[in-house]
Amino acid sequence: MLTDDERKTLVANKVKRSRETWAEAKGIIASGYWYAAANRMYYACYYMVSALLLKKGLSANTHGGIIGLFGLHFIKSGIISHEMGKFYSQLFELRQTGDYDDWKVVTENDIKPLEPQAEFFLNTLEALIRQDGYL
Repeated sequence: MLTDDERKTLVANKVKRSRETWAEAKGIIASGYWYAAANRMYYACYYMVSALLLKKGLSANTHGGIIGLFGLHFIKSGIISHEMGKFYSQLFELRQTGDYDDWKVVTENDIKPLEPQAEFFLNTLEALIRQDGYL
């Protein structure tokens, strides 16, 4: 079990990693590497979701577990909109497809429309994490 200080430190580290990964994603998008962009965009959001869950004392060992906890504690409760939940699931599927499906081609048209949504998603979750002076 983590102490409050340990949890706050871990949450801060995850938020920092999310922001660094988002900066990577934007650079990769600018370079036109769409598979890598899908991967880094997803992981930027994944780290932020993990930080938000950890703030509440929740964690999971799998991506599906993280998605499930996020849905249960933030989407179903109305804290986060269903649209944002769908966006996060869409990113997961795009990353999975790009990493493992040799038949799917990830293109600029798949990535570019998601860029502003990812920025909004990250900012929204970070604002929730910062509530109660948590960062």
